[in-house]
Parts: sequence; structure tokens; C-alpha cells
Amino acid sequence: MVPSRETPLVELEGISKHFGEGETRVDALRDVSLSVQSGEVVALLGPSGSGKTTLLNVIGCIVKPNAGRLRIDGAQVYADQWLKRDLRRLRLEKIGFIFQFHNLLPFLNVTDNVAVVLDLAGNDLPDARRRAVELLDYLEVGHRRNAMPSQLSGGEAQRVAIARALANRPRIILADEPTAALDSKRAGIVMDLLRKLASEQDACIIAVTHDEKIFDRFDLIFHLRDGRLDAQAPVQEDMT
Repeated sequence: MVPSRETPLVELEGISKHFGEGETRVDALRDVSLSVQSGEVVALLGPSGSGKTTLLNVIGCIVKPNAGRLRIDGAQVYADQWLKRDLRRLRLEKIGFIFQFHNLLPFLNVTDNVAVVLDLAGNDLPDARRRAVELLDYLEVGHRRNAMPSQLSGGEAQRVAIARALANRPRIILADEPTAALDSKRAGIVMDLLRKLASEQDACIIAVTHDEKIFDRFDLIFHLRDGRLDAQAPVQEDMT
């Protein structure tokens, strides 16, 4: 995939984040700069405690950095302080989240698990359900629209979680170990779907992963070590 040269969907400049003070201080992120274009599928790799999830949460406007600048879809969101008052609205409109475990609501069927995100955003419920069915069909789990989460296979549940993440048409998808609970075949199917989404919906995917079986699905791999981001490397070079 050839990256586009438009305004990056995600752009970080000199982002730092620490927890605690004095002797208990831990520097989770140190002067991190990163740029991700639409259509790109990017991995964040690194050992436990290297800052991967913290970085994902900063991009998702969940964790407040201590310094630096963050732009989301061309808009300045953070510059040594939050510049947007309603971060919840920003997340609903711009960012979709996918996790290792699907976290589907056990008391709602598949369609309503997807529609609930649109309902929270103020959409009419019948319209929300139509959008949910459209996404489930797109992800090839439309035949399970009336099933409860407990009736789904692991791969089906993760596809429903992806549909929920896409409900509000976000251009930025953040995934934290999205395939760790899946076997090789299902992991490959999920990553192929994410690549398809990035291409067809002009979005970007940023995934934290340790899953070596999906490394070949990424356009770029970034390595975090002790809170510092190593230079990006194409997948082909990383796999040698």
C-alpha cells in the first residue's frame, strides 16, 4: 500500500507522559513523535511496560500527556493542555476502539450491541439498528444479528466488536491486542478485514500487538522501548 500524502489522521509531536513524582516517578512516554496517514495499518510493538497501551490511550484522548502536541484528523487536540472541551464527543465522532476481549454487553443481542454506540451519540434507534445491520452484513456476520454474545464464536464476537467500533464511521481505529484471543486463521481474517476497512473507508488502524502471526498484515511497525519510539520500519525489513 502506498501511503497518501494528505494531512495525517494522527500526528504526535514530542509527547511525554509520566506517572507519579520523585522516587516513584515512571516515565511511560518520552518525547514520542508519530504520524499516521489514512489507509495505513500500523503496529506498536514492545515489551510489557514499554508504553504501548499508554500511547494508544493518549491517541484515544483517554490519558492526558504531560507535554507535547496531538492532532486528530487535522485538528489540534492537545498542546501542553487539552484544547477540546468535549473529549467524549471527539471520541464518539473520530475514534473507534477494539480490544483483546470483545466486551460485548451480554444482555443485548448482536444488533443492539452495535446500535447502542449510535444511540449514545444521539441517533434515532431505528436508524441506529439499520446502520448496525449494514455493518454486520459488511463484516459477514449479518446472519448472527439476533444472536446473543454467548452464542458467538470467538471470531464472530470480534467481528461484532469491530462493527461496534465502526458504528459512527470513525477514521481512526485503535486496537489493543485485537487478535490475541484468536487462532491463526481467525487472526488473519480479522486483520484482513481491518486492512480492507482502512482502504475502503479512508481510515487508519493503530494496533498494539505481540501477535507474530499477523506482522505481515501491517504497513509499518513502530517499536517502543522504555517509553521511547524507535524509527519506523517496513514489515519486510522487520521480519528478517
